[in-house]
Amino acid sequence: MAFELPALPYDYEALVPFMSKETLEYHHDKHHKAYVDNGNKLAADAGLSDLSVEEVVKKSYGTNQGLFNNAAQHYNHIHFWKWMKKDGGGTKLPGKLETAIASDLGGYDKFKADFIAAGTTQFGSGWAWLSVKDGKLEISKTPNGENPLVHGASPILGVDVWEHSYYIDYRNARPKYLEAFVDSLINWDYVLEMYEAAAK
Repeated sequence: MAFELPALPYDYEALVPFMSKETLEYHHDKHHKAYVDNGNKLAADAGLSDLSVEEVVKKSYGTNQGLFNNAAQHYNHIHFWKWMKKDGGGTKLPGKLETAIASDLGGYDKFKADFIAAGTTQFGSGWAWLSVKDGKLEISKTPNGENPLVHGASPILGVDVWEHSYYIDYRNARPKYLEAFVDSLINWDYVLEMYEAAAK
């Protein structure tokens, strides 16, 4: 199943002032497109073109670094665009998520602090995650394009902390970007959709 660059689920100015049109144009049209183009070539070379992106990520982990980097980043970004929306974020979570965050992570405020800390302390490029593992929510961070799929978990929310995701808008203030992401951008409905799928 060839990788395809998905259209953004909103226009390029929908996330202003928290994420600029310029950031989305570079991040989606250039960076994500490069992962798709390179991933398709490398998947074809490895004879894995007919697999889903999740299967390619798992199969290439630890065996084909170039393919893994591009396939994992493609997977991450497919969801990253959907994890954001205009007028998103904040504390109005769907009830089921609110309950799970309270029981597994100590409540919304602790989730927010720990999620931002994971993104802030990821040295260099990478991601911070909220995932379901063994039926419980957990927060983690990964380097580069790595994601929880290869650690036996199902990601339900991720934030990109590669510099190209925030440098135009926030320069080196990564914590400020992460706060804006949690407070103003998260699409909790999509997080719930992934949570329900992971909890099955």
